[in-house]
Amino acid sequence: MAKTCWKELISEAMEEKKESWKDVVQCTLSKEDLLAEFDDSYGAIEGKPFTLWTKERVYFPAVYDGEERVASAPRNPCDEATRPVGGE
Repeated sequence: MAKTCWKELISEAMEEKKESWKDVVQCTLSKEDLLAEFDDSYGAIEGKPFTLWTKERVYFPAVYDGEERVASAPRNPCDEATRPVGGE
């Protein structure tokens, strides 16, 4: 059983995009929800739904076969194409 929380998964996703929590403009999760642990491995979806906006991106939950992770898309028009979410 792989326990994690959205704060950890979001932090990893933001780091990949060269962003940090200092860039966050708004998040639908409370501090408690960000730290709530859940099993992100295959099976039932346990993480609470969310949307998080930074200055440059929008982050949201993605799932493939019950395995939860964080995906993002550019916040503003640009040349970055978005890959299908869920089947990566």
